[in-house]
Amino acid sequence: MRIGFIGAGKAGFTLGKYFTEHGVHVSGYFSRNQKSADEASLFTHTESYTQLAELAEASDALFLTVPDGQIESVWNSIKRYDLSGKCICHCSGALSSAVFSEIDQMGAFGYSIHPLFAIHSKTESFRELSNSYFTIEGHEKYLKYWQETFDSFGNHVKIIKSEQKVLYHAAAVFASNLVCGLFDEAVSIMEKCGFSPQDAAKAIGPLFLNNASSLVKNGAAGALTGPLERADVNTLRKHMEVLPEKELETYITMSSVLVDIAKKKNPQRDYKEVINLLHEKNERYGK
Repeated sequence: MRIGFIGAGKAGFTLGKYFTEHGVHVSGYFSRNQKSADEASLFTHTESYTQLAELAEASDALFLTVPDGQIESVWNSIKRYDLSGKCICHCSGALSSAVFSEIDQMGAFGYSIHPLFAIHSKTESFRELSNSYFTIEGHEKYLKYWQETFDSFGNHVKIIKSEQKVLYHAAAVFASNLVCGLFDEAVSIMEKCGFSPQDAAKAIGPLFLNNASSLVKNGAAGALTGPLERADVNTLRKHMEVLPEKELETYITMSSVLVDIAKKKNPQRDYKEVINLLHEKNERYGK
């Protein structure tokens, strides 16, 4: 399978290098920014194409590694080429292969192939990609091929349905993006205690990283500690008395989620007072 990339950003660099490192033939790159295509081809020891038609002809599979909002327009721009028998893939977490409208009429096969991983660097992220899950959705024809390809790389692979894509992506946002908001709120609260933003991040960092490691290893119930887990209502109430309104609302919302986790961890412990306190505070916000 000869794989070509349309788009030479972080995703294109990373996947192209990941493929070549595992002996998969990458035909090369096309990008609206020729310099980016040249850099990606140099990085992966492949070709840089100035004509999209030439890349399409030289490839059995085309990966559209462009921002989500551009996938449909790029697809529409390559429809005029002979795509018979080719795989057309994108790497969006939220979009399904349905974005490739009329693909059946062209004799091609559409797939969404998403690494459950935050690609942070064009030149370094490929080194960490072996630890990530890949989710694949698309036409039955080559579904097993793509699954076995990433299996052979040592990745865990999950086949999902097209109607599950948005919900799946929302789960990833909870685990990745929303955590950034919680971390930033923690830094903001620490600043009110006299820390600089830099010192606050440094102080919280080890706590955050150790807890994240415990979460992955032991699950939410196993990692949960703190006053809510202990059913320490007095401390919870004190927190709620000093937190600014914005942070207080987040605190109450997340604590309501944690109660269910705490009850699973400690089925013998009485959380009635904690639940009553949270109910009382939730009524304040009309929830």
